Amino acid sequence: MLKILSAEQIRQADAYTINHEPITSVVLMERASTAFVNWFLKHADVSHRIAIVCGTGNNGGDGLVIARLLTEYNYAVSVFVIHGSAPTSADFTVNSQRLNTSIKKYDIKDAEDTLSFDDYDIVMDAIFGTGLSRPVEGIYQYVIEKVNSAKAMHIAVDVPSGLLADKPSTGAIVKADFTIAFQLPKLAFLLPENFKYVGEWKAVRIGLDKQFIERASTSYFLLEKKDVKAFLKPRHKFDHKGVYGKGLLIAGSYGKMGAAVLSARAAMRSGLGLLTTHVPVCGYEILQTAVPESMVSVDAAANYFSVAPSLKEYNAIGIGPGLGQHEESKIALQELLKQTNVPLVLDADALNILAANKEMLSQLPSDSILTPHPGEFQRLVGTWKDDFERLTLQQEFAMKTQCIIVLKGAYTSIAVSSGEVYFNPTGNPGMATAGSGDILTGILTGLLAQGFLPKNAALLGVYLHGLAGDLAVHSGSQQGLIASDIIDFLPAAYRELV
Repeated sequence: MLKILSAEQIRQADAYTINHEPITSVVLMERASTAFVNWFLKHADVSHRIAIVCGTGNNGGDGLVIARLLTEYNYAVSVFVIHGSAPTSADFTVNSQRLNTSIKKYDIKDAEDTLSFDDYDIVMDAIFGTGLSRPVEGIYQYVIEKVNSAKAMHIAVDVPSGLLADKPSTGAIVKADFTIAFQLPKLAFLLPENFKYVGEWKAVRIGLDKQFIERASTSYFLLEKKDVKAFLKPRHKFDHKGVYGKGLLIAGSYGKMGAAVLSARAAMRSGLGLLTTHVPVCGYEILQTAVPESMVSVDAAANYFSVAPSLKEYNAIGIGPGLGQHEESKIALQELLKQTNVPLVLDADALNILAANKEMLSQLPSDSILTPHPGEFQRLVGTWKDDFERLTLQQEFAMKTQCIIVLKGAYTSIAVSSGEVYFNPTGNPGMATAGSGDILTGILTGLLAQGFLPKNAALLGVYLHGLAGDLAVHSGSQQGLIASDIIDFLPAAYRELV
């Protein structure tokens, strides 16, 4: 898993690498800039006119090296150096002296200087990087506003200037279309409020010391394919359906049986051996017809969940999709929590019932998986002023309830009871469609029933869910994606992992 380190830890990693490889800081800067250029060469040909806007610190030094390297590939490059209150680093000075004399260089010394990027196709931001610790002001604010107003493509070197790597940001911030980070992503990249600044991002390896990174302490991680692949269990020739667990799904109400169908189909596609779907009377024929692979348990009530079946034989229970919030459903959920000691998956209306009856949270079995979207999460924990505070609330809620909190969205975050948070890289905006969350509930229920540890089930399930959505989009389009497509591509997602 990729560790997500703080800005201070990244500075320490730079220093450790310089001292222990050993190399000079100028050589490390050259290496980082070369990695950036190698990415850039694959994305823009020499017809593009490039402006590189540099501060006078080490991020600006990166910009100067990038300018020199790109001219060697015959790109037309101009450099704009901002001379403000920030000090000039030694490595910036070295690379300023190395700058090819054929490169046009403009010095910006105050906000009265006429500045325009209208003649450029690409504007690269190398003003501050991770060295910033407060909001941008003065001449830097002026330049950032000019950069943002340019109609060119914007590419940030390491981090958009003005954006703090691991804290909430205010003031002027470069709005990048692409951000090329050195070695590791920054926490800010993974939070919704910062997408308008970060754009699409890519981390390029620059050879920071592996041992330092392995020893560095962090609560934040980005999942990689190899991580979730390691969770998969082999299947053996003489296995039978009893080996792969028994799951119970409690879902559906009058007018919302589609949620139960989607969730049940996804549970079966997860590799589950036996599934029973508990539905109200109005859903019996629907389930028998739409999901013949699932057994059906029929509730006493005609149109909603009112009483749970016997829970003894099940390895995992999922509850919530299309459930409704009837008073009888609340009472039945309370009884279910008293009766079961296996981990649950709770979604949708099950979460809304918990939010309205918070005393029930203490009855949740340890390592249950809760899968709220942001609105449901807000009902559970209250409001937040920014996404960093939301992340803290998620961690605290996971530790308080001793549950796993899957907060759905781009880079779905999975907080476990120890306080660690794992961000998922798979998935796409096409999955913002009715039923997508019901499918995740089915997948997670199926994985838990198969005996996956709850943490592993959450990480694998979220990754598979997003990967199936990505494969569906690759075969079709984001606009045309419907939830059933995700289920149809689950087998291909498994094949992609194996």
